[in-house]
Amino acid sequence: MSLRLYLFIMSAMTAFCLVALGYIIFTVDPEITNGTGFFLFYLSLLLSIVGATAIIGFIVRFIVFRRELASKAVKTAFRQSFFFAGFIAAIFFMLSQNLLSWLNLSILIIGLSLLEFFLLSYGKTKKIVIRE
Repeated sequence: MSLRLYLFIMSAMTAFCLVALGYIIFTVDPEITNGTGFFLFYLSLLLSIVGATAIIGFIVRFIVFRRELASKAVKTAFRQSFFFAGFIAAIFFMLSQNLLSWLNLSILIIGLSLLEFFLLSYGKTKKIVIRE
């Protein structure tokens, strides 16, 4: 897949998710909806944040780190956009359930930071094969 096609598809799907999120916000009543309405809200919120931050993250990486390969910039931006979107969706969910506190927020930040550091270090380790 070319970079231009990737950006076009991501932009189109992000716009679709934003339209779906707007539709859900204006049509679903949170007082009387069941779990499906909340699931669709959080799913469309998550996907629209992932798409928007992946595109913005890639553009920033592409401009700032010119020597980095585009595929590596796309991979890193996409991974970090999932973490960021999951963080925002988790905050909104905890806020809706009255569970948001400094302790929960700190645990969430530390957990996502450890996961990111693990993925960064896991990608850099190389297997050494010793042959006899």
